[in-house]
Amino acid sequence: MTKFSKNNLTDADLSRLIEMAWEDRTPFDAIESQFGLSESAVIELMRSQLKRSSFNLWRKRVTGRVTKHVALRSKLVNRAHCPTQYKHK
Repeated sequence: MTKFSKNNLTDADLSRLIEMAWEDRTPFDAIESQFGLSESAVIELMRSQLKRSSFNLWRKRVTGRVTKHVALRSKLVNRAHCPTQYKHK
């Protein structure tokens, strides 16, 4: 697991990561692939970057959401991804 470090992310990276975390259909695996942050590290980052009420709303939305976890997704879900979503640095 990569420990979250705000110093390792540019403002643009941080913004994109938060955007991906808010998107219902972007799995945590995609975030880990692009940024190297596990689900727990993303939760820690979101807690530090969002207002408490926004964080609580986000957690309520993503907790147990099938689309946020690739292993839980239906094999029928075949979605085209944004070309920048999986870019490697």
